[in-house]
Amino acid sequence: MDGFNFYLDEPTKHRDMVQFCFQTMRSHLRKNICNLPSPGTRRTDIDPQRISQYFPPELRHSCRYWIRHLEQCQSLLIEVEDVLHFLRKHFLHWVEAMCLLGLISEAVTMLGDLYALILNGRNSSVSYFIYDARRFVLKYRQIADQAPLQLYWAGLLFAPQTTLIREEFQSELPSWICQFHQVNETWGPELQTLEISNSMSVSSVAFSPDSKLLASGSTGDTVHIWDTATGGLQQTLRGIPPWTPYSRVHSIAFSPDGQLLACDSSDHTIQLWDIATGDMKHTLHGHSSYINSVAFSPDGQLLVSGSGDNTVRLWDTATGRLKQTIEGHTHGVESVAFPPNGQLLASGSKQNPVELWDAETGTGLESFCLDWLIGVASSLAFSPDSQLLACGSNQNIIHIWDIATGDIKHRLKGHIGWVFSVAFSPNDQLLASGSFDKTIKLWDTATGSLQQTLKGHLDHVTSVAFSPDGRLLGSSSDDKTLRIWDVSSLSLQQTHMEQSDCAVSTATSPDKRIKAGWVTSVVFSPNGQQLASCPNDDTVQLWDTVTNSLQQTLMGHSDWIRLMIFSPNGQQLASGSYDNTVRLWDTTTGSLHHTLEGHSDWIRLLVFSPDGRLLASCSSDYKIFLWDTRTGNLQQTLNGHSSCIESVAFSPDGLQLASGSYDKTIRIWDVATGNIKETLEGHAYHVNSVAFSSNGQLLASGSYDKTIRLWDLATGSFQTLEGHSSPIELVAFSPDGRLLASSSSDDTLRLWDTATGSLQHSFNTDGTVCKLEFSACGSFIITNLGSLDVRPGNDLENHTSASTATRIFVHNKQWISVNGKDVLWLPPNFRPHCSAIHENLLVFGHTSGHVSFINVQP
Repeated sequence: MDGFNFYLDEPTKHRDMVQFCFQTMRSHLRKNICNLPSPGTRRTDIDPQRISQYFPPELRHSCRYWIRHLEQCQSLLIEVEDVLHFLRKHFLHWVEAMCLLGLISEAVTMLGDLYALILNGRNSSVSYFIYDARRFVLKYRQIADQAPLQLYWAGLLFAPQTTLIREEFQSELPSWICQFHQVNETWGPELQTLEISNSMSVSSVAFSPDSKLLASGSTGDTVHIWDTATGGLQQTLRGIPPWTPYSRVHSIAFSPDGQLLACDSSDHTIQLWDIATGDMKHTLHGHSSYINSVAFSPDGQLLVSGSGDNTVRLWDTATGRLKQTIEGHTHGVESVAFPPNGQLLASGSKQNPVELWDAETGTGLESFCLDWLIGVASSLAFSPDSQLLACGSNQNIIHIWDIATGDIKHRLKGHIGWVFSVAFSPNDQLLASGSFDKTIKLWDTATGSLQQTLKGHLDHVTSVAFSPDGRLLGSSSDDKTLRIWDVSSLSLQQTHMEQSDCAVSTATSPDKRIKAGWVTSVVFSPNGQQLASCPNDDTVQLWDTVTNSLQQTLMGHSDWIRLMIFSPNGQQLASGSYDNTVRLWDTTTGSLHHTLEGHSDWIRLLVFSPDGRLLASCSSDYKIFLWDTRTGNLQQTLNGHSSCIESVAFSPDGLQLASGSYDKTIRIWDVATGNIKETLEGHAYHVNSVAFSSNGQLLASGSYDKTIRLWDLATGSFQTLEGHSSPIELVAFSPDGRLLASSSSDDTLRLWDTATGSLQHSFNTDGTVCKLEFSACGSFIITNLGSLDVRPGNDLENHTSASTATRIFVHNKQWISVNGKDVLWLPPNFRPHCSAIHENLLVFGHTSGHVSFINVQP
């Protein structure tokens, strides 16, 4: 072989492999490549053999390594155009494939590497497309990993309007969902929303020193560790059982070398975890009450903890031994912090003051006082130069002290709720604060001015933390999510709202103002052509459901409106308020017909008579008022109950009224005279719901005692229906009186035979039923979550979940199902606080104050 030179042109071979990968993927990839039966099919439910069938080895290699081959090409002059051409046609197909293969985190990494590669080539049009593609995958990676086809449904439906991915794949939007048009214009600073659905709250966040990991502490004494670049869950750490849903990790901290993670536990101990192995290294015993805060010293040799036992304790992180107990606080210690220079230790308690201690000796050095005598120092943070100390408190204010002088440098005012967490940025220019008011605020530490407000969390913001490289901000909330924000490129002095990121087809008032409060109730008119919504204030909004436009804003109440109801003909709307009044409105003109005054407390119940001529109202004053809806005059005052009235119902002929009360009784009233005709006793606890059968001969009562009673009003005899495991909320008869439906706080809906009292069927509702009635034909049970098909021909035995027995249903506030199959996942910011359905139209009321209309045409 002498005299021969062998040369392998690796860039050329990789270029050939890139073309091979493109050709292979173009030949195989398509939407729903595995022919899954439903857009909501979970990846864990897919037979691995099906994956193997549709993903031969060459396709798996191509999907996983095409970017790696591209990186080895010396010149990208030709390949860049090929990349753009491929992505514009097959991007979603490729991401779907990576999800099906369980490689979604790799897909995020690959897109990041591709972006850097193309950016170096200074091809701005291609790099922007890849940037947009990566943002898309980061935003929806969690649901795509669980149900890959949601890329086309939830991903495209909720993506910002002008993003390239939405524009490029507009044709892939599901045609059977109408009226999705109002979403954010562009991407905001929120990069990722990571939801912990089996948790009640996420209470703390902390970045690793290299900024690559984000740890979150949540209920159930659980710590999750996430990859900040991809959003992938790396580890789940749980201490020694038993765990309860209400126990939570209040505080977490990485050691300065990133090798350890400290967290508190509900058993009053501190756990030190080895990050590399996931093993618990030490359990620190000593506190006699819950632990609120932990922090490492800058050299990592000490851990400080603050507890409800009024003490601060210092621990040796190598041995786990207690080194020192600092006493001096007279109330529980809420927060502790070391400065970067390690010379001091700060602690704040449930009552003034904030104390500074010598970190070596534990000697008290100085005290800083909040503005009020009773102030809770819920969070402490030192500035990177150790010269400032920030404190978040229950006074809605952030105090910043100069350590050297002890003077207050700034009082930062802007939050309208308790400030739970504060954190300095690594460059010392910003302070982040998280509050009870659901917002995160960024402050200029030099001037004390508010630079930015980040909105998106749907509940209290429990913790905030900057990444050590200063690029990211992590936040946690009682809304069960942690969020990662890009703070490296934020323009200052703006408000960024991620609420509307999911406010798809959101109806807004003509002046475009967004209500500050959440929508507490949405109610359809009898014909479904109007909708009334209550935006948690003293107004009612009337909407045209055909155009989704706001028709009227009804103003007149002087306090929050608690409930509203349409008259049977839809021409009037009654509203009951905390101002102790009922108001009757004309639904066509929006004018106020009558103000009904007389109750001495807020309005609890409103019910129209079948002909709409009377309105019954109840308050906490134990009385029922009967009003003439034409004149506004009080016709009768029904006195007799000895406690609050929970439910009222007119008989079908309107001559009688039944009422159920906290006094455990049901009373039957003569509407004309106001006299008590009968008192029914027997329930062990208060009566939550009453309903007449269509012929008026039977009365059903549902109680807090978990039972239903069927009363024969002629004889006074009754049947007891048992089976629910929690209090009964609502009962309703079918039009022919043969069936009775009941809902309970056990999240089930049950169907009973009224003749025999036997249980016909039970449905899991996966949500709270606050409306329950049969359709006029008796074939459907209509709830606020959807309509259940109970026709005799429907095989109810195959339907244990309400979502599988319905045409359209919302379950867990997370999924819309159609004909028994999950089709559309709802992102956290789009989930309803309340909902209503009329035929194919779903309406959601949100905590953001928006009202959303979803017209489903399957």
